[in-house]
Amino acid sequence: MPTTKHAKISFRPSRFEAQADAVNLIFQAKTQANPESSVGLMSMGGSGPEVLTTLTTEPGKILDGLHRTKIRGSSHISTGINIAAFALKHRQNKSQRQRIIVFTCSPIAEDEKSMVKLAKRIKKNNISVDFIAFGDLEHDTTKKLDAFNENVRGGDGSHLAIIPPGPNLLSDSIITTPILAGEGMVGGAGAGGAGAEGGGEGGGNQFEFGVDPSMDPELALALRMSFEEEKARQEKEKKEREAQEGKSDLEGIPEGDEKQPLLDKAGEPSGSGSGSGSKDAEGDKKDDDADKMDTA
Repeated sequence: MPTTKHAKISFRPSRFEAQADAVNLIFQAKTQANPESSVGLMSMGGSGPEVLTTLTTEPGKILDGLHRTKIRGSSHISTGINIAAFALKHRQNKSQRQRIIVFTCSPIAEDEKSMVKLAKRIKKNNISVDFIAFGDLEHDTTKKLDAFNENVRGGDGSHLAIIPPGPNLLSDSIITTPILAGEGMVGGAGAGGAGAEGGGEGGGNQFEFGVDPSMDPELALALRMSFEEEKARQEKEKKEREAQEGKSDLEGIPEGDEKQPLLDKAGEPSGSGSGSGSKDAEGDKKDDDADKMDTA
């Protein structure tokens, strides 16, 4: 996040306070979407970038880092992104996807060629970079951000959200961008300035289950748990129904006569008219016929 003098103006109540609120929103969205997700915080202003909070799942540490920031100096975007990438490289959970979210409201000192070179190096390391550019931005600044975004985008997607000053809060405008899409919030607007325009569409329906997790996390969690329980109940009923249908099919198959002995008098397997049993029956029939002839 930038902590330069440009962070003081153009947003309500100020750019700095607006992005502090947005940082808290992003932290809540990421950690609630996946309990294994962790978020860190660093500043890019002053004499150089500073890591305020290492990767954590505790909101108190993020708030502590925000309270320790000071508005001073100029922005160092390239150095800040490189330090963030280095911190992600040494994360404890290597299965976590790497993503850097950069807030900027200041002119970019680096030239376009340097930004493109940085974007290609970051993409090579499989790191996604989202830019949230807000406030009164110069054309040169947006041009550099566009060039960076075009060269850093990969399969997982890196997004650029340009949010001009307006009546909406910065956090409300970010909710409508693809940056928070898939984090329990549906992003209905594209990057490049469309975020603020889409703020009025959908309203509360843009949240999963119609509840803003940042406003009422307990209700959002209860709704999610209820949904998962209902889904598990339906799957259990389906399995029981399939098992019952399979049992009914087996009941339709006729079983053999249990009264019939397994072996006949000669010790041969008893059957349904095959083998020695049938021959004995024929022999008895012939004997009966012979007896009848003698009697006649």
